[in-house]
Amino acid sequence: MIRNWQTSALQTVRDYLSNVKKFRRNARLYLVNVIITGLAMGIFQLLRNFYILSLGYDEALLGRLITTNSLTALLVALPMGYLADLLGRKYSLVLGNVFTAISLFGMVLVPTAPMFYAMNILSGVGQSLWGITMSPFLMENSGEEERTYLFSFGNGLQMLSAFAGNWVGGYLPTWMGLWNNVPATDSSAYGASLVVVGITFLLSAVPLIMLRRQRLEADQRSIFAPLNYAREHPDLLGKLIAPTLITSIGAGLVMPFMNVFFRQVHNQPDPVIGTLFAWGSLAMGVGLLIAPALADRLGKIQVVVISQGLSVPFLILLGFSPWFWLSAGAYYIRLTLMNMSTPIYQTFVMERVDAKGRATVASLTSMAWSFGWAFSPTVSGALQVRYGFGPPFLGTIGLYIIAISMYWAFFWRKRETPETALVKPAEGV
Repeated sequence: MIRNWQTSALQTVRDYLSNVKKFRRNARLYLVNVIITGLAMGIFQLLRNFYILSLGYDEALLGRLITTNSLTALLVALPMGYLADLLGRKYSLVLGNVFTAISLFGMVLVPTAPMFYAMNILSGVGQSLWGITMSPFLMENSGEEERTYLFSFGNGLQMLSAFAGNWVGGYLPTWMGLWNNVPATDSSAYGASLVVVGITFLLSAVPLIMLRRQRLEADQRSIFAPLNYAREHPDLLGKLIAPTLITSIGAGLVMPFMNVFFRQVHNQPDPVIGTLFAWGSLAMGVGLLIAPALADRLGKIQVVVISQGLSVPFLILLGFSPWFWLSAGAYYIRLTLMNMSTPIYQTFVMERVDAKGRATVASLTSMAWSFGWAFSPTVSGALQVRYGFGPPFLGTIGLYIIAISMYWAFFWRKRETPETALVKPAEGV
């Protein structure tokens, strides 16, 4: 029994490495970019709020800036899908990186509330353009065998880099403070740190500039392509996007407030919460890396349904356990299970639309995800003030169960195979 298990495990590792070796030149350059941007984003996510608060602004402004960023991504998703087709994948990815870097420089050079709003709008545009372009790009630069591995490998590397970024971000203000002869908590130390992050984002564009550009056909660049595709396949689009929309509404109720939850409910200090989040990124990265091997054995939609379904009991423990250690353990497991299916489902979606519809579907998926994060935090905040975290967690649990049921009913129950899908998975070009 043990020998059979060892043989199976070794074969799984060999298959994994074999598929990783199949990554094409464009895919490898993309992964280099992912490592650099993941590091930069890990630092940015840790220091942005501290920088704004160090300037004398309050948490209310932070909340409005998050809403501004998410709402921008929601509103510009479809135009960015058209722009991604017009510019091509290469220049769309480069532009997304550059917009993010400029937004950081702007917040440091002109540290005023109006500039913060303007730069969060620019950042939302850049993130939307990047997110919409990524899935079609990976689809077009991978073969059927290694495609799931590429999607998951990219997400996993990003999380592992974010873990390193969280660690570096904890020390960077101290280093910048010593350089400027100011305390680590001074706004100039945080500002200098964000400048370093902006420069890192610009450097991450170098491997993207080295990509081999691929041209799209004229009908794929048509301004009417999204409308035509939506009109031709309304049922397919509804089934592919609806579960993501329901999940995003649920996630927006509690995920943006996890640091507040651990502070208020479990009375944990900031260093403990920061460490918890850093190891959470590492756990999620590991889950993302093992996901494609599971998808090969079980099937893509099966991994989505099973992993997200298993995460629900741990979400219940996370929200309602009276002990911090149990809630923290549930946080790690839930985070890993719920998020390991994300690139798997991205691959599943892209394989079910043809080339001219990929940017449209990516745009609509981005809009669906941004919707929950734009509006649910406002509802959750009001509920927390009056009733605490109980109702938001109950809402998230209920909505997740509905979304998982949709995945099962739309795709698993029918036992869809590649031959019965709308289109067969496209070969890489």
